[in-house]
Amino acid sequence: MHINDLFNLTGKVSLVTGGAGNYGKCIVEGLAEAGSTVITASRNLAAGQEVANQFQERGLDVFALPVDQGDPASVQNLKTQIQLQFGKLDVFVNNAVSRPMKGYDAPLSDFAESMRVNATGSMDILREMADLIVENGGGSIINIGSMMGMFGPDLSNYEGTTMGNPPPDYFFHNAGLLNLTKYMAQILAGKNVRVNCVSPGGLFNHQPERFLENYTKKVPLRRMANQDDIKGLIVLLASEAGAYINGENILMDGGLNA
Repeated sequence: MHINDLFNLTGKVSLVTGGAGNYGKCIVEGLAEAGSTVITASRNLAAGQEVANQFQERGLDVFALPVDQGDPASVQNLKTQIQLQFGKLDVFVNNAVSRPMKGYDAPLSDFAESMRVNATGSMDILREMADLIVENGGGSIINIGSMMGMFGPDLSNYEGTTMGNPPPDYFFHNAGLLNLTKYMAQILAGKNVRVNCVSPGGLFNHQPERFLENYTKKVPLRRMANQDDIKGLIVLLASEAGAYINGENILMDGGLNA
């Protein structure tokens, strides 16, 4: 197959949860630019529709649907809407995340709420969307984790800032997502469904100057990730170009943890 055809997603239907977020919007853009019809889904339908409108103005095939990942009925409704409106699902990018816990000393109720959405909710939507992909003859599932699921926090990044310590739930659920990826790859064996994880480093989002200085001096590329850095990797894993990549976690951190 020609290399251009390997990366071509024309005729594919992709779902990106949290598609209006920082990394989510990049992912939606990359999949759509590769030819896929893309559904962005989140609790905030207005934000998702705004993203869809922006990309539609560029001639890209992007649509918005609502979903509350922490509500099984909402997940079921999304599944039904995809079947009715698009007829199939080829690619699922599991990107949505809730961040109720603000630091180490936050109430345990915040940790429990995080697990309700980021652990239980993530498992729920993974199973339901996997069913759609299996019904369609196979495809690709891509979990979006974080390098924080692989390493403990580097607290020196926060020196001289007022950002505080990172919350523990983020490390907990992202670490679990890595092994859940391997689990799902085995569970879906023989069904032509690949399951992989991407663990990005920090995305530039106008963070405090001191944080940027602390962080980027440790990165061999001397910068944080930009808006384009994740797009090619997602298209690789979604397309036939990544047809033999399965059960893997790919660290995308510019060499920070090399």
